Amino acid sequence: MTLSSLSTSSMNARASQGLWAVAALLSAGIAIYAYRYFLAIGPHAQLLGNAYGWPFLYVHIIGAATALLIGPLNFIGAVRRRQPQVHRWIGRTYIVGCLVGAAGGLVVAFGSTAGPVATAGFGLLAVCWIAANVQGWRMARARRFGEHRAWMIRSFAMTFAAVTLRLYMPLLAPLHIPILNGYRAISFLCWVPNLAVAEVYIRCSLPGVLVLR
Repeated sequence: MTLSSLSTSSMNARASQGLWAVAALLSAGIAIYAYRYFLAIGPHAQLLGNAYGWPFLYVHIIGAATALLIGPLNFIGAVRRRQPQVHRWIGRTYIVGCLVGAAGGLVVAFGSTAGPVATAGFGLLAVCWIAANVQGWRMARARRFGEHRAWMIRSFAMTFAAVTLRLYMPLLAPLHIPILNGYRAISFLCWVPNLAVAEVYIRCSLPGVLVLR
């Protein structure tokens, strides 16, 4: 291996670690912010305008926030290699959080006050999220770890929708997009591009954005 290739590899590793750190911080911030619902802190009552807000919104939040908080830990290579038992327990907790969050989210999607487009966007997210985690669990149990890793990358791309949704929402006012129309678009935009990026990484075997080797 040449000095040039070593330097490029080192730069790629640093970039990957930096992006992972940003994603982990954003994930933790949104997860902690979501937990405020259980402490009745800040404005949130309007969300219960959803026909299924109680109790399914809270089911969704507790599962999804937990998955978002611990999800980045699954991608730390040192933990996978040196402490596989810790990695397995983090992974199990993450998958349970995803399944609980997705189940609650699927029910809440059908009560969306933004109409059928938002119901379709968030409902499809919930279904795909469940499918990715079930497949990830199955591949781990079958010891097909390459496929397991691919499914868990897809899973976290969808878990990260909680972050991208909140990054898109503040853009609506400066772009003069009506909130309701923007929210309907974001019901797809918050997760479909994430999943597309994850798929490109998986298929091209490029250095991972959220994966530490």
